[in-house]
Amino acid sequence: MAGASDNGGWPPDGGSPGELPDLPEEWGVIVIPDDLSELSDEVEAIRAELHLSPPASGLQRFLRRPGMRWLRKAGTLMLRAPVLIISMAVLVTVASLFASAWPGPAREPATQRTSGSTPAPVKTLPALELIDAEGQVVPVNGQLPVVILLIDGCDCEALIAETVAAVKSKIAVLAVSRSTPSVPASHSQVTTARPPRSDGKNVRYLRDPTGSLREQLGLTTQDGTAAAILVTSTGDILRKIPHVVSVDTLQPDLDRL
Repeated sequence: MAGASDNGGWPPDGGSPGELPDLPEEWGVIVIPDDLSELSDEVEAIRAELHLSPPASGLQRFLRRPGMRWLRKAGTLMLRAPVLIISMAVLVTVASLFASAWPGPAREPATQRTSGSTPAPVKTLPALELIDAEGQVVPVNGQLPVVILLIDGCDCEALIAETVAAVKSKIAVLAVSRSTPSVPASHSQVTTARPPRSDGKNVRYLRDPTGSLREQLGLTTQDGTAAAILVTSTGDILRKIPHVVSVDTLQPDLDRL
């Protein structure tokens, strides 16, 4: 019978020498190679699992000092600040480009008046004061409703007579010129008399020395004919006619006045 030494020091019944516990069965068969370098792969794997690293070098130990760690943090912050500023500038630029390209509400084009532009038409009779044949001041908008005949440079006695005959009794007729008008003898009874005539019609010859009425109403052109302005009882200008030679031109608007 062989002794215990014949079995490598292990008892024949499989027990451990010196009452040592058995190895776990799940370990399987353990083979110890003669050359330990063959276990280098297993060593590296175990080191990776245990997060083991080789001893730090002198430079690494120097960089791990508290002062150097503070310098590294300060350098990181100094590097982040310019990056943050540049990033914000890029974002603002991109946002402004999107805002300028984004279609907004439609805007009406602003019109700028130049020296050659036409002024907006006047829709109501200006509050001007003219002078009658007696030198008295007469508010032009105090004669409403009214037909105003601008007779500068015009031989308009027949037109004035036709207009007086065609208007209704409540409508005044004003014959206006820049200089003192030459009043026909047949119209002398309606020129200086302030009360209306017996037929209720009020006809007056007035003077506009500065030509303000003609200028404000845009009737500055004079060609030897009269210009007419028909004004309602509320002061609204019903119609402006720059050239009138006959009352037939006024008749359709006289019926509406």
